Amino acid sequence: MTDFVHTEINNQILTVRINRPERKNALTHAMYTALGDAIEQAEADANIRCTLFTGSDECFTAGNDLSDFASGLPGDFKETPVGRFLLLLANANKPIVASVNGPAVGIGTTMLLHCDMVFAGSNAGFKMPFASLGLCPEGGSSLLLPSWLGRVRAAELLMLGETFNADDAHRLGLINRVCEPATTEAAALEACQKLASHRQLFGPPNSY
Repeated sequence: MTDFVHTEINNQILTVRINRPERKNALTHAMYTALGDAIEQAEADANIRCTLFTGSDECFTAGNDLSDFASGLPGDFKETPVGRFLLLLANANKPIVASVNGPAVGIGTTMLLHCDMVFAGSNAGFKMPFASLGLCPEGGSSLLLPSWLGRVRAAELLMLGETFNADDAHRLGLINRVCEPATTEAAALEACQKLASHRQLFGPPNSY
């Protein structure tokens, strides 16, 4: 269990908030477990129709807490908290929306590739610094980005690992909308409400 991931259900929407501001929402193994648990909860609960991932007005997540990951990921990757979360995210059946303000580093960017909709504040900064850290790109990013953006644009993002802003992300088609930071979550929540109201997404085939 962790106090750094908060969940709340309102109007059939599960809001999952990363809340570790003193470490810029850096993710630990325990936080990954909580994030995975939230997706499992949404998939299993018929009262939940959409999930919203969010952070704060200042930060989405600065990526992994390096001190927590210093010893690596022992065992089968699929069984680790990180691997479990990524597989649950990629295979989720119900819509997942993200609200992103401030830094979205590493997993903070790659997890968005598996969300159905992404709203970002004008203060958002996206970065995939894997090459500079001597790491392979995670979360299927080296497969998804070339297929979406083309090889050269994907290579620039993944191999140079430089920060790109919300306008760049919108131009590349990686996010749906650029918002004022104070309104990002509200915009994302509005989309969640519309998705949750679509009976055809959730009702049995003969009910519509």
